[in-house]
Amino acid sequence: MNIADIATRDYIEVDVGQRMGKVRSTFENGNPKGIIVTDDGAYEGVISEREVLQSHVEDDAKVAALIKPSRNDPAPKIDREENVRETARLLIESNSKVAPVFEHDELWGVITDDAILEAVLENLDALSVEDIYTDDPVTLQEDDGIGKAINYLRENGISRLPVLNENGFLTGVVTTHDIADFVIRENHTTTTGDRVGDSQRLLDVPVYDIMNSPVETTTLDVTAKEAVETMLEKDYAGLMVTPEDDDRVVIGVITKTDILRALTFTEEEHMDVQITNISMLDTITRESIVQSIEEVADKYADMQVMHAHVRFHEHNEKLRGTHLVQCQIRLRTNKGQVAGTGEGYGAENAFRVAIDKLERNVLEVKGVTSDEEYRGQLLRKLNEL
Repeated sequence: MNIADIATRDYIEVDVGQRMGKVRSTFENGNPKGIIVTDDGAYEGVISEREVLQSHVEDDAKVAALIKPSRNDPAPKIDREENVRETARLLIESNSKVAPVFEHDELWGVITDDAILEAVLENLDALSVEDIYTDDPVTLQEDDGIGKAINYLRENGISRLPVLNENGFLTGVVTTHDIADFVIRENHTTTTGDRVGDSQRLLDVPVYDIMNSPVETTTLDVTAKEAVETMLEKDYAGLMVTPEDDDRVVIGVITKTDILRALTFTEEEHMDVQITNISMLDTITRESIVQSIEEVADKYADMQVMHAHVRFHEHNEKLRGTHLVQCQIRLRTNKGQVAGTGEGYGAENAFRVAIDKLERNVLEVKGVTSDEEYRGQLLRKLNEL
């Protein structure tokens, strides 16, 4: 299946100098899938509907304020004849939800993550939630402040956090959009003079006050198709994963990104490695990252690695002009999921710390009872896309 079959021309095009208020009203009055930003006619970037409607950028600000520096917002340029698998990989590696589609170097339309998931929905019966969910989720307590939630979201490169009560039971979910909506709403109700100290007060507000409840959950035995259908129907980007016999206990999270990543799984000789924010690589290459992860996996012959995900996140802190970077490595293996996280100045230093931590964690899971063997015959169905 090529992107030509599912890409859409349902987008609007605006100049970087356009007011955000006018753009917001355009989305509110219609239903375009994305906004293409140009600078004097030349392609500059792409923004999703959600980014526009939920951004904290003031209405009088220019669209340029919403376009991140190109180094950190490398929205991929998708060829209209590209296949679904490669497009999913490009969206993941650029950390994008929507991307421009070109035909013969001319802007043609846009492609969204939802469009891809809708197109492959029938094929997702081949996978279960257990095959692709992320276990060991980062959680919050109901009385934790919004500031703590923001830190967790940033540090872990995630968009949602399950909230637990004092008994450890799941009572809600907080997302980046919940926080943005709350902050925007509160700021709009105060005057300039009132805002002295407001930021600290907002950060101390308990997440209980803004969380979504009740929580939409799923279980390990549910198919990826059913999970996606629920996400699309409810307009959720992810679901909490619970045991079949107790929906109060959260054991993981499954998101649209996890499912897109599953579309890129292969059964080739070389390990399948996905890198999010790949544009941040400086003195390290994709090839050396793959080689390092393969070396760790090869040391433990009884541990089969089906997929690896490497994510880089840049902090504001710098040392001699080099940003402090966080690197997270997560392996999906026949013994469960194993992760390692590290920080350093520059992507290479961060990766080296993370890979050392990963190897120590691999040693800890060695000998654990193997999960169900990887279902390669089911992935072959996805290879037909």
